[in-house]
Amino acid sequence: MSAPRISPEEFVAAMEQDVQGYLKSVMEAVHAAPDGQWLAGSEEQVGDLSAELRRGVFERAVQMRVDAAEAAFPPSAQPGDGQAAGE
Repeated sequence: MSAPRISPEEFVAAMEQDVQGYLKSVMEAVHAAPDGQWLAGSEEQVGDLSAELRRGVFERAVQMRVDAAEAAFPPSAQPGDGQAAGE
């Protein structure tokens, strides 16, 4: 049995706020750069933001897959949960 799959649309919806925040931060970095130095003045900060987003996207994708797989399996009865064996 393979693990349940997450639809791309569900993943996009889960990431929407993160992506919007990233895009806003990129524009803020460009605006904060001195005039005439927009590229040089924002490139490192935008690169750092991009690395953070990339890491977060991958982590969220894997975590959503793990969560879906765990949800597909019912919890097992724990010893001493009040149910006698064979019931």
